[in-house]
Amino acid sequence: MADPLTEPMVSAARKNDPAALRAVYESLAPAVVGYFRSKGCQDPEALTQDVFLTVFSRISTVRGGAAGLRTFAFSVAHARVVDDHRRRERQPSPAPYDPQLDTRSSDSAEDTVLHSGLVAAQMLDGLTPGQREVLLLRIVADLSLEESAEIMGKTVNTVKQLQRRALLALREQIAGKEATEDGQHVQQPQ
Repeated sequence: MADPLTEPMVSAARKNDPAALRAVYESLAPAVVGYFRSKGCQDPEALTQDVFLTVFSRISTVRGGAAGLRTFAFSVAHARVVDDHRRRERQPSPAPYDPQLDTRSSDSAEDTVLHSGLVAAQMLDGLTPGQREVLLLRIVADLSLEESAEIMGKTVNTVKQLQRRALLALREQIAGKEATEDGQHVQQPQ
């Protein structure tokens, strides 16, 4: 239990005597922390430190001896309680995270790549062998028209035509798929 606040202790603290300031703190701090806890403050120890920073910065102006200092300390503490409650009202209350309740999920990068690879393979299956070969050589292998024509044993103009037809066929597949998906969204009950 801390020593009670005395007049000589307060007089020495007004002169910034370190031992007297410590004695003032040890005398009043337990009651100030208890006050903050009883008021439901989130961090009573930090608020107590803040109170004593204010009290010690103004201790030379406090009148009324030990009772005046005690009153001043609790008036500062009361102001900090009001500030704490106002701050908490302005801030949203944090919600604890429970992984068991979190139903959100997303595919892993590997699953996404594998799925997009399957979709691309399915789309390529809808092309003729020549169209598929041209797209693989031009896009995947990054070969020029001339190099692709040489590998396929065809003319450059033939490769251009195959590429154009392949891209048109893919565009139609994508448009058809989007139209089907849009139709599904409309038919679903709202």
